[in-house]
Amino acid sequence: VQLQASGGGLVQAGDSLRLSCVVSGRTFRSYTMAWFRQAPGKEREFVAGIKVSAGYTYYTESVKGRFTISKDNAKNTVYLQMNSLRPEDTAVYYCAGDTSVILSNLRSQSAYGRWGQGTLVTVSS
Repeated sequence: VQLQASGGGLVQAGDSLRLSCVVSGRTFRSYTMAWFRQAPGKEREFVAGIKVSAGYTYYTESVKGRFTISKDNAKNTVYLQMNSLRPEDTAVYYCAGDTSVILSNLRSQSAYGRWGQGTLVTVSS
C-alpha cells in the first residue's frame, strides 16, 4: 500500500486549498486516514482524521470550522479542504493511514504505519 499526497502550494491568508491523498491497494475501506502537519521548527501534529468505512471525522481544535476531511471510496482518495487559511497553517502536510487505529490513539503518529510524502502549504500574510 502506498499513499500519494498532492495539492500543496503558496496562497494568501484567507484563501482555500485542497489536499489529496491517493491510497493504492484494495483495503482503502478498512483504513483510518489522517492528515498531520509539521511547521518549521515544530513537531509534527495531528490535523484531521477519518474512519473510511463509517465516515466519522475528527479534527484538532485549531482547524475546526475551517478544514474538512472527506473521502471518495471510488477513487481511494482522502481530501483535506482547507478554507480561511492563516499564516500559522504553513507547514508540510502528510497523509497517513492504517487499518488498526483505535479511537484513543487516532491523533498519535505512532498509530499509522503508512505515510505519504509531504506536500508543502505556505500561507502568506
